Amino acid sequence: MPTTKSAKKRLRQSLERRAKNRAAKSAVKTQVRKVRQAVAAGDIAKAETELRLAAKKLDHAGAKRVIHPNAAARTKSRLAHLIRGAKQKPGTAAAAK
Repeated sequence: MPTTKSAKKRLRQSLERRAKNRAAKSAVKTQVRKVRQAVAAGDIAKAETELRLAAKKLDHAGAKRVIHPNAAARTKSRLAHLIRGAKQKPGTAAAAK
């Protein structure tokens, strides 16, 4: 345990930052999962709506350095590519229902 005043403050700050970072990462992962589930279900309209929310959360997490900005961009790109692919072949998604 910290003994000096400054060390105690640093511990408080790190615990607060850790909680915020974990919450932000969890929110990003949940939103990405929602996009993937919507695409798997064949609901392209819902997937696009969820993608907009996911992009917003990814951008915010990348800007705050919770995740690397390039990782945020890569994830957005992959999700958009997934939705584009699902739009190209609507027959296979409808047949899976």
